[in-house]
Amino acid sequence: MTRFTDHIVLITGAAQGIGRATADAFARAGATVVLADIDMLAATEAAEAIVASGGCAEALPVNVADATSVATLFDTILSRHGRLDCAFNNAGIEEESARLADGTEALFDRLMAVNVKGVWLCMKHELALMAKQRRGAIVNTASIAGLVGAPKHSVYAASKHAVIGLTRSAAAEYGRLGVRVNAVCPAVIRTAMYQRAIERGVATTEAIAALHPIGRIGEVEEVANAVLFLCSDAAPFITGHALTIDGGATAV
Repeated sequence: MTRFTDHIVLITGAAQGIGRATADAFARAGATVVLADIDMLAATEAAEAIVASGGCAEALPVNVADATSVATLFDTILSRHGRLDCAFNNAGIEEESARLADGTEALFDRLMAVNVKGVWLCMKHELALMAKQRRGAIVNTASIAGLVGAPKHSVYAASKHAVIGLTRSAAAEYGRLGVRVNAVCPAVIRTAMYQRAIERGVATTEAIAALHPIGRIGEVEEVANAVLFLCSDAAPFITGHALTIDGGATAV
């Protein structure tokens, strides 16, 4: 994997799960990592762990659904680092487990605010900055729910379809300005979100594993590796792509 020495990397939703694993991976590859999250306590702990291991990291607060909070985040990054080389827009939520007609407007608004508006707000700043630099790589977290239907998760699926639409449109708009934009589409990954679903009785571990032809769920490090690849010099001709990381789940 290409090294990221002297790169400034932003990760939203970096306090845990896929975001934290990706922050760890970028730091090991030599990057200075900005861990942005609404949970500053957990983000600070994650950044301190990276520094304790010899890496470079800092935690910054952000509510990706709030335009002022996002603008403040990027003002701080620019004032401290002067540029941004890579961004992983990973912050997202999943709080849905009902058929579409049983959903609430409040939940719809919350899912769209974080999963879609949050990505859009961050990309507005990232793209403007990277276009001036004439270089940069962005990866957005979508989902296999952005590629197929997701019973009892219809609004979540709609939000992730939207993320892929934003990704492809931005890639087409900014490719000639030296900016690449891609998405990752994980299936079920071993995260706190997954654990909460198990605890709610949505499904059993065995049943979820059986949905993946590879015979297991994914690990956060496997998504992190894909994000680093898409941001690296090993992927210079890849843009507008939604990379499926699903153990074969969408193959059947």
